Formats: sequence, structure tokens, C-alpha cells
Amino acid sequence: MRAEALEAMVEAAAAGYGNPTGAHHRARIARRLVDDARDQVADAVGAEPSEVIFCGSGTEADNLAIFGAHHHAVAQGRSGQVACSAVEHHAVLHPVEHLAGTVLRVDSHGQLDLEQLTSIATDDLAVVSVMLANNESGVIQRLEEVRAILDEHAPNALLHTDAVQAFPWLDLTEYAAPADLVSMSGHKFGGPKGVGVLIVRSRAQIAAQILGGGQEFELRSGTHNVAGIASFGAAAAAMTGDRAHVVERIGTLRDRLVGGIKAVLPDTVESARDALPNQDEVTTTVDKVAGSAHMCFPGIESEALLFMLERVGIYASAASSCASGAQDPSHVLAAMGYPRELAAGSLRMSLGFGTTDEDIDRALSVIPECVQTLRSAAA
Repeated sequence: MRAEALEAMVEAAAAGYGNPTGAHHRARIARRLVDDARDQVADAVGAEPSEVIFCGSGTEADNLAIFGAHHHAVAQGRSGQVACSAVEHHAVLHPVEHLAGTVLRVDSHGQLDLEQLTSIATDDLAVVSVMLANNESGVIQRLEEVRAILDEHAPNALLHTDAVQAFPWLDLTEYAAPADLVSMSGHKFGGPKGVGVLIVRSRAQIAAQILGGGQEFELRSGTHNVAGIASFGAAAAAMTGDRAHVVERIGTLRDRLVGGIKAVLPDTVESARDALPNQDEVTTTVDKVAGSAHMCFPGIESEALLFMLERVGIYASAASSCASGAQDPSHVLAAMGYPRELAAGSLRMSLGFGTTDEDIDRALSVIPECVQTLRSAAA
């Protein structure tokens, strides 16, 4: 956690706050803490404070967006069809599949198939979810192109973006402007775990999924996690204040990490940027967020590599961190057309604002050696 976020959490917890929905003095302290955090988040993403809905996680925010848009459309007499890209986080994929929605193809670079989107874009479509920056590959989607298709062919459809991975690296005021619904989660940018946000633009209408006391503008009931929300707001303000510097510094470190590994292990495949086996040379350049280093090592199993790395103090993942430990290779790489045997050797390395030159030196001294050890053992 960022120091500012931890400080805000401790101060809020020590303030003797009450329930923000109450009327007494301690309730007013709590309400002020929540309102201040709401203002901080709104400023960070280019939204109005009334558009900021605090949730319990990014997963809850994603679920509220998909189910909320669907149920509102059904209540209006429409079929409420939903769709998402094939490389979404399971917090989006599973709700879409539960509603028998459409999962849209992507190419080998992880970019959405816009022709398929156009083919399903009708008045029956309630919401399309397209992740702004992929949590595994780091690939950035062009939301303005998705927005243009919906405006022309499905003007009643909402555009949702899971920006959980994007928020630390991209200015959502610009990059998420085409979206009606935007999800975020505190733990991705130095804030607390267990606090998420869904931005619901004033032009968008969704149905609440958690009913009760009518908190959060009657879109998400439940007593507020005041200390967590205050911490989320402080982290958002601190992160946006130094994001440009962090992106430049971490992007350089990421490039050194990837380049250093490929210099020792030239058959390494960087997801979305390098050609796949039996594929022509890549001619399209994709944009990635600065903190994502996702690579595939032919001839090894991720599980064995992760075990070796953990023993020397390097903590990485194979696919989504929520799915680490699963035996099946990444659904993201599968959707991008990666052969199963190549995807089985994937490594997802995340850099953050606290990553140092020494961290990269350590990784470069250990990771190639571990891969070579595993290859020798399998020979």
C-alpha cells in the first residue's frame, strides 16, 4: 500500500467514526470521510462525485455493471443481451456466460474483433464489456472504436470497461471517456484490498443488485467500509499525482526486464508483440501498460517455474492472479490463438510504483537460470 493510503486508513479508523447514514456527530465524521474520498476518485477519473459508486471489490463492480445493465434493459421491455471480449477477467466472463451472452473474438494481439461486434450490435444489446488494459497481457483496447460501433448500430447499449488494471497506468479521464460504466479496484494502485468502485455515468441507467438501506445512490446497499474508502481515495489522489513519472520509470524497467530475458533466452515469446510459432513476422504494434511483463517460455511448465522463483523470493503468476494455481493455461492466451504447449509456459510479471532497478537486476539474474534448469531437467 502507498504510505498515503495506509495513513488515511489508520486516521479514519482512529477517528471514532459511525455509520455515514446516521445523523449524529460521529455519523457526520464518517460521511465527510466518504464524501472526501468520492471527490478524490471523481477528480482522478474525470467523473462527477455522484457517478462514483463504492463497492466491495473490482469483481463486485464488474458484476454490478453486467447484471445491472441487463436487468434494467429487461425491465424496460428489451431482451437485455450482453457481450464481452474473450480476454476479460472472469468477473466479467462468468456473468456474461451466466446470461447466455456473446463472447467476442480477439486476434493474436489481443485486439477485439470489431466486425463481430458490429454483427451483434442491435437494439437488443444492453451492454458490451471490453477491458481497457488486459490484466494478463497488458494490451490496451481502443474503446473509442467500440463506442463508435455502438453509437451507430446499438445506441441503447452501454459500454462497460474493466479498468482495474488500467487505472495505475492510464489517465482514465481520456482513455475511459467512451465508457458508460468503469470498474476499479483499490489494491492495483497502492490502495486497500476489499474496496472497489464502479463509475456510473449520469447518462447510464442500471438496476441495483444488492438491496437494503439504499446507500450509494440506491445502487449498492450496505454499510460503508469507511476506513477502506478513505484509503482508496487517498491512494487514487497520490497515484494520479505521480503517475506520469511512475509510468516513464517503470516502462523503462519493464523494457529492460523483457529485453534482458530475451537476450539470454531468444526463443521467449512476449505476449501480443512477438510472432507465434508458424506465424509470419508481426507487423502490427500494440500498446501495453507500463507495468505488465507477460512472457511464454517454450518447453517448460509454469507451475514448476513459479515454485522455483518463489523459493528465491520472486513472486509471479502464470495467468490471472485470481486463477493462479489452476492447471489449465490462460484463457487469455487461448483466445489469442496461443498453442496450449506454449501457453503452459507463461509467466506474468507485474511491476508497480515500488519496483526498483535492483528488483530488475535480481529478476534477470534468476529467471533465465531457472528456465534453463527446468529445460535441462526435461531433456
